[in-house]
Amino acid sequence: MELRSSRWYSGNDRNSYIHRAWMRRGLPREAFEGGKPHIAIANTASDLTPCNSHLNEVAQSVMNGVWEAGGVPLNLPVVSLGETNVRPTAMLWRNLAAMATEEMLRANPIDGVVLLGGCDKTIPSLLMAAASVDLPALVVPGGPMLTGHFRGAPLGCGTDVWRLSEEVRAGTLSREAFLQSESSMIRSRGHCNTMGTASTMACMAEALGMTLPGTAGTPAPDSRLLERSHDSGRLAVDLVKAGRRPSQVMTRGSFLNAIVTLAAVGGSTNAVVHLLAIAGRLGVDLTLDDFDRTGAGVPLLVDLQPAGKHLMDDLFRAGGLAAVLKEVEDLLDPEAIAVTGRPLVEHLAGAEIWDESVIRRRADPLLPDAGIAVLRGNLAPGGAVIKPAAASPELLRHRGRAVVFDSVEDVYARLDSPDLDVDETSVLVLRGCGPKGYPGMPEVANLPLPSKLLAKGVRDMVRVSDARMSGTAYGTVVLHTAPEAAAGGPLARVRTGDPIVLDVPARRIDVDVPAADLAAREPVVNGHARPARGWERLYVEHVTQADRGADLDFLIGSGGDHVGRESH
Repeated sequence: MELRSSRWYSGNDRNSYIHRAWMRRGLPREAFEGGKPHIAIANTASDLTPCNSHLNEVAQSVMNGVWEAGGVPLNLPVVSLGETNVRPTAMLWRNLAAMATEEMLRANPIDGVVLLGGCDKTIPSLLMAAASVDLPALVVPGGPMLTGHFRGAPLGCGTDVWRLSEEVRAGTLSREAFLQSESSMIRSRGHCNTMGTASTMACMAEALGMTLPGTAGTPAPDSRLLERSHDSGRLAVDLVKAGRRPSQVMTRGSFLNAIVTLAAVGGSTNAVVHLLAIAGRLGVDLTLDDFDRTGAGVPLLVDLQPAGKHLMDDLFRAGGLAAVLKEVEDLLDPEAIAVTGRPLVEHLAGAEIWDESVIRRRADPLLPDAGIAVLRGNLAPGGAVIKPAAASPELLRHRGRAVVFDSVEDVYARLDSPDLDVDETSVLVLRGCGPKGYPGMPEVANLPLPSKLLAKGVRDMVRVSDARMSGTAYGTVVLHTAPEAAAGGPLARVRTGDPIVLDVPARRIDVDVPAADLAAREPVVNGHARPARGWERLYVEHVTQADRGADLDFLIGSGGDHVGRESH
């Protein structure tokens, strides 16, 4: 078998000399001879991505495994996106990170890649890149942090930020106590310990078959993560020798398995846009409706924040993702393989539930139907999504008067005004926050509630937006409304006072205004992005809508790993 890296290193001419000589900084001659696969470690470690700051240690274990299996490991730092710090939103750069990683994988003399991610956008961007280049690849998720406690109670990072901050605004928690909890929330290295987007995408990577089975959800400080990282390094060499590529692993059946998993674990709505984008890179026929079709009727089995009460290290000790999938094994595609080359379902043999308060039995679910619901109607002709598991059951059918905000800044300016005409039956509408409008589709759809309603004890309201929300968030929030307002969607024509009708069982979201009257209205475009230069301009001009994964239109489809021309 000819290795791809040999196209750089084999031969006796000037170019092969240059390629070898500049890499001879401790590598012996045999590193370039005898069919040793060169394995890149696409590493998103960064001090400014705090959830990924430990990945250099993980990378070292991967390197050890690659060496042991007869390969040559090569650390490749790639774009890292930290959800907590990056402004205006990390989602603005997911496609940039994917594109940059894709080009570096294609351009360099490597035969395979291990993808190290953790924080929300890192695993999706790495999978999009790997799908586009289609070199042998697998994911090592960085793992969740350990549970912190405050006043004797466990803290779910993200989820409890939203909860506690609302209690401050309601006057039931002092600001001093709120700030005291800050040092307790982030107990260790690792990403969010709720079933937020980071944990969800680690589970999605495993359900897609792209991790060493049993890795997703291993806590970041747990020594077993380093053991599995070592094993992943060895497996990367085997993948190259077997010629097993992401396109062979991530089939349509694998994506349907991921949708089943998303429902069973109560995963983040952000997984919808990420899975659609990854599938688009592979040419897999996956649509928004597949999430409803396949996820409908799948029970919620994991009692984890934000849909439940436990946290990720509880899930790990209770049996982990394998124990969850064992309960819904009959719903999984039996032919979809993992990176091991064996069907994913074969790796579920022997999985056990060790704590039924964390992982429920199929016969006793937390919710009988927990899939992401896809809504359509005259307010979302391209579709919108809602997470019923995180919503208030009594609000899943609701009619209320719209209170419209044209931007995040508009929310901050008016939400707590005593003059705001709003009550608990109102529907808060936020527009101008989709892929084009913000730009980048930020996690702002779970609007805070008006303080005068919080003071009355209100803790949830129907909210509708073209934005996303954090996977750690909760509430009756209609998200990803497509087309967005900035792309001419109906949200741009909604006015305060319009009746909004939500009917999740019927999969509808409508504004009760005659079609002719709605069409005759001038769309409101205040606050929409109009960048003049750089990445933001490229993004706004080429980003697709949420129902297609919010990828760039010219990046859809695989580019392959071929590099035609020499560099010297």
